Amino acid sequence: MLPRYKRIVLKLSGESLMGNGADGFEPFNAPVIEQYANEIRTITDLGVQVALVIGGGNIYRGANEIETGIERAHGDYMGMLATSINGMAMQAMLERIGVDTRLLSAIKMEQVAEPYIRRRAIRHLEKGRVVIFAAGTGNPYFTTDTAGSLRALEIKADVILKGTRVDGIYTADPEKDITATKYETITYQECILKNLKVMDMTAFTLCMENNLPIVVFDMNKPGNLLKVVEGLNVGTLVN
Repeated sequence: MLPRYKRIVLKLSGESLMGNGADGFEPFNAPVIEQYANEIRTITDLGVQVALVIGGGNIYRGANEIETGIERAHGDYMGMLATSINGMAMQAMLERIGVDTRLLSAIKMEQVAEPYIRRRAIRHLEKGRVVIFAAGTGNPYFTTDTAGSLRALEIKADVILKGTRVDGIYTADPEKDITATKYETITYQECILKNLKVMDMTAFTLCMENNLPIVVFDMNKPGNLLKVVEGLNVGTLVN
């Protein structure tokens, strides 16, 4: 089956790299990272151009400034470094299984990553390399969700695929409410009216204003990424 999407941005949370049972002293779960890498290789083998944005919550999450004494901007830069560590981990695993990968950072760290340059990123994708966008937008007060939306628009991606631990968007949190029902498709406006937390509002508004589709799906189920790319009925489509 031919892929429905030719160029994607895959957004993953940092916590997803931990798997089950890890804690702050064990930020990575190698089998989980290997599974994700193999899933990505499956779709790159079809010719799909893949860009990745990974959060940093498994290493550092923005904390309450009053409690920690760390001001918000300073803490956000710490989070950017955490996303870079995660990007390096994913790059190492992808290259281990034979997938050419480039790590592009929004802040300067020449020894470990290329600087983010829009045209360079697109050229890497055109050459079949997986591109990992690290360090968010390079600015404090913006989340990696916003970085994912911004980069997707800059590289003219067809869609943002948000890999989570649930299989789509529900009327309520399915882990807390057994009566919650899943949406197959939903509009941006409905998400806002029903206060469904798909992404932070800045990221979501960017997608809505530029008609960039979002698919929320369960990344931990083997084969789901391929099904989404092929256009099968997996997860929830926001458009």
